[in-house]
Amino acid sequence: MTCPNCERLQARIRELEAQVARTSETSHQPPSQDQGWKKKPKSERPSGVRSSGGQVGHPGTTLKMSPSPDEVVVLPVTGSCTCGQHWNEVAVQDLLARQVMDLPDVQLHVTEYQAEVKVCPRCHHRQQAAFPRDVRGQVQYGPRFQGLAVYLNVAQFLPFKRVGDVLQTLCGQRPSEGTLALHLNLTTERLAGFEAGLKETLLEQPVLHVDETGSTVKGKLAWVHVISSKQLTLYGHDPHRGSVAIQALGVLPRYRGVLMHDAWLSYFQLAARYALCNAHLLRELRFLHEQLEQGWAGELRTALQGVYHQHKAGTLTPDEKAAFLVRFDALVEAGLETNPAAEPVPKQRGRVKQSPGRNLALRCQKHRDKMLRFLLEDGVPFDNNQAERDIRMVCVKRKISGGFRSAAGGKNFCRIRSYLSTLQKQGLCAYNGLVSIFRNDVLFPQFSFLG
Repeated sequence: MTCPNCERLQARIRELEAQVARTSETSHQPPSQDQGWKKKPKSERPSGVRSSGGQVGHPGTTLKMSPSPDEVVVLPVTGSCTCGQHWNEVAVQDLLARQVMDLPDVQLHVTEYQAEVKVCPRCHHRQQAAFPRDVRGQVQYGPRFQGLAVYLNVAQFLPFKRVGDVLQTLCGQRPSEGTLALHLNLTTERLAGFEAGLKETLLEQPVLHVDETGSTVKGKLAWVHVISSKQLTLYGHDPHRGSVAIQALGVLPRYRGVLMHDAWLSYFQLAARYALCNAHLLRELRFLHEQLEQGWAGELRTALQGVYHQHKAGTLTPDEKAAFLVRFDALVEAGLETNPAAEPVPKQRGRVKQSPGRNLALRCQKHRDKMLRFLLEDGVPFDNNQAERDIRMVCVKRKISGGFRSAAGGKNFCRIRSYLSTLQKQGLCAYNGLVSIFRNDVLFPQFSFLG
């Protein structure tokens, strides 16, 4: 007869071993928490038959000559021919051209505005010419310099000191940290209209992706949230992760389309229709199959991958779809049988903790339609990679320059980053957009055609 205490100890050992084996490849855990040296993450894509690199028929790209060079240097033929004819007496028959593309000498271009002052000889009234509306100080930086400073900080994630280093090296001027902060504040203020239009346009999108990641303010944990589509990105900064932050951002409580997320509980409280990220599901199934040796998880993972690639290629027939749905239900039932419900512990209050395998099988059973919405509705993606790609840039910023010095700094970063990301998604130049802000003529991305 098996000792009950021994069974509990063995179960506890298996649970701890599974926790140690859990990585970003087999769970929701981010790669930054993986321990030790780690080989390249396994791809969820099936291996193909094509070789790496450019494929047959691919046109390729190469540096092309400019049709209008800024400077032309003619290289004359000098000296004499072997027969004694002087080359400077011979007409040019042809010209062979080569081009060198390089940066010009980088230096600040200083424009001095001199406003005339006149005094009326009859009434002695003094009249002064008006300076341009954006020339307010005795000496100030221009819009291209200001735009570059903000670009280095928000787009390339350089902290203020390194922004100063770059500008000192390239332009011979080092703005103070206070000046850089003023540039960010002004950019944020002038993008208020952009953010309002962005939020209204997001409400019209058929599918939105959402995610969040940690971000410190003075060493205390806060959160950056992202709401995005293929053409739009909205970031928000808040000390909360859940419902309070979602309400403060002001988009999702009014949204009624399909919301793609990774099963964070706060999103289920909204009125939208849900789709769950299957990339997360594949990682969890891999963990159960490879670490806990549960065959149902491996079969479900393989079947899910196969039906997704068929669906993506347009080769999935209605009969094959129906057969997969039946198999999905059967494999989930097998998962519940493999992971029976844990018995209540005497004198222990609250819900009984279940095994990872049972929890996942129960989630698949409860949220079946949300996981498989990509099969049931056109235009619904398989995973939440769009939001994860957008939020990854915030993680890069955190690694390069750390957190924020103030909550206002976090909000400034998010609004400006929303603008730059949206411009880039629509094929517009982020730097030109920043310059337009300092010229007080903001370049707006397209909103009207996205609804």
